Amino acid sequence: MSGGSFEVRFTRLATNPDLPLPERATPHAAGYDVRCAEESVTLRPGEIRLVATGLQMELPEGIECQVRPRSGLALKHGITLPNSPGTIDPDYRGELRIIMQNLGPEAVTLGRGERIAQLVFARFEAPDIVLAERLSETRRGEGGFGSTGVS
Repeated sequence: MSGGSFEVRFTRLATNPDLPLPERATPHAAGYDVRCAEESVTLRPGEIRLVATGLQMELPEGIECQVRPRSGLALKHGITLPNSPGTIDPDYRGELRIIMQNLGPEAVTLGRGERIAQLVFARFEAPDIVLAERLSETRRGEGGFGSTGVS
């Protein structure tokens, strides 16, 4: 399941000597599953916690990593990522930790090695920001938040 146009380098922390590196579940999957490196994490209803993966990564310049929820955890247990998609910048070298929230009615326990989120890698642009006297006009103008209709 390779064939990427760039490399993302990972190192394991002492808390993760053995878990697989992020991997795609199928050859056409966009996301790379990442796993919990903690022995056990229990999220009470409404609780938000950082969950360790025991990994650090090095992204190439111009590439971001988006951290997204796993649909199975969301559907079955109400587990989501409140800042989804989270963005990891190419100059970050700290541990990859996942901000998780339990929106479900019951406590959920995640075990070591359980897939907890997915990583999607994307190129990004860094434009020059310019202060303008005014902006060009369009037919839509300032209309937003459903102003073009619902169907």
